[in-house]
Amino acid sequence: MSASESAPDDRAPLLPSSHIPDYHGLPTSDSDGQAGSQPRKRPGIKITLPSLFTLLFISAVVALVTYFEESLPGDPDKAALEILESSPLIDGHIDLPELVRTAYKNNISAFDLHERMPAHVDIPRIRKGRVGGFFWSVYVDCKDDGPDFLVPTDRVRCFVNRDTLEQIDVSKLLIEKYSNTFKFATSTVDIKEAFRVGKVASLIGVEGGHQLGNSLSVLRQYQALGARYLTLTHSCNNAFADSAGISSPVPPTHGGLSELGKELVLELNRLGMLVDLSHTSDDTAAQALQLSRAPVIWSHSSARAVHNHPRNVPDYILEMLGTVKGKKDGVVMINFSSSFVASPGNATVAIVADHVEHIGRIAGRKHVGIGSDYDGVASTPVGLEDISTYPALFAELRRRGWSRSELVGLARGNLMRVFEGAEVVARHMTQVPPSMARYEKRKDL
Repeated sequence: MSASESAPDDRAPLLPSSHIPDYHGLPTSDSDGQAGSQPRKRPGIKITLPSLFTLLFISAVVALVTYFEESLPGDPDKAALEILESSPLIDGHIDLPELVRTAYKNNISAFDLHERMPAHVDIPRIRKGRVGGFFWSVYVDCKDDGPDFLVPTDRVRCFVNRDTLEQIDVSKLLIEKYSNTFKFATSTVDIKEAFRVGKVASLIGVEGGHQLGNSLSVLRQYQALGARYLTLTHSCNNAFADSAGISSPVPPTHGGLSELGKELVLELNRLGMLVDLSHTSDDTAAQALQLSRAPVIWSHSSARAVHNHPRNVPDYILEMLGTVKGKKDGVVMINFSSSFVASPGNATVAIVADHVEHIGRIAGRKHVGIGSDYDGVASTPVGLEDISTYPALFAELRRRGWSRSELVGLARGNLMRVFEGAEVVARHMTQVPPSMARYEKRKDL
């Protein structure tokens, strides 16, 4: 017996089988105890003054939090407006730059964002929707680049990088032209500052690895220009990863990430750019989740279990999300495209709420956000016709019992946590040199 063990005489007597503890779970005297035996004294509980103050403080905090939650108006519509007034929404994916390209040939003098625009987004509707920020999607069409993904570097289609730079230019010019409304942002600090001064934080996301021209050098230059996420693929496979396709899966080229794609994910981590898994194949998404050192996003995707579409996220990948050991932090930002959320003719705000709730059930409500894809979709759900209608979704979720804190997370908090996580990882990687990996099939190097 070790010195730390009690001697036999010091052990408490075993309770007889007939013993029944009182409701505190403490021993009582036996009903058939020996004559003259004294009842066992219960241990006293000593409360010190500091302990009492601590208990009172905790009680006060709980009461304040409860009051804050319950202070919302009973009307869900009014509650939604109050939440979004205090915590304006950040959308993960708006295609306004692409609209300017296709409708106005990149001429920012050909329209006025204070007036009604032809699709889903303009300044009056941004304000009505209580928008606090969004990622301006920089998108160039994804076509068949050949089996070796070398067509973009040939003279037939050498303009993918040019077109991407033009999209970045259009975004920045519009942010500057309408600086009373927009504020360019590249960090969570910038987002908070935009909110403080009442402006719409304006970030840039590049929508497809094909826009890199197979080069990590191009990625670094996009980051230097302000891009803060890269979607690993669009609707076609590229030199880095396999895509989910458009309406049906495309045959895989790499079985997920290529070796260069693995370098890309880690380079994104080093640069503080978010890894965006929308448009990627399931294998690509799963592998990137496991490889990335930083939290990830789906900038505009929904739940496959609610509507079976290859662009949506399956449950087994949702189950990989979390903030505990063995999981990866991330946020799935719900897409509002009618074809992604429901069968034809059935897309409504209630169905979109179903997607939000499903992801909340499987991954947790800390892992869902909004990535509408406004200005980039052909049709939208009934009740979510344009950027002014976000409050309708929040009212629907409030009716379903979502709390203030959960709705604040949906609006902005979950994305901010993930973005801050990526920034922390980048700071930890400041001593890591840039990746010099190159595409092995290039013929010019």
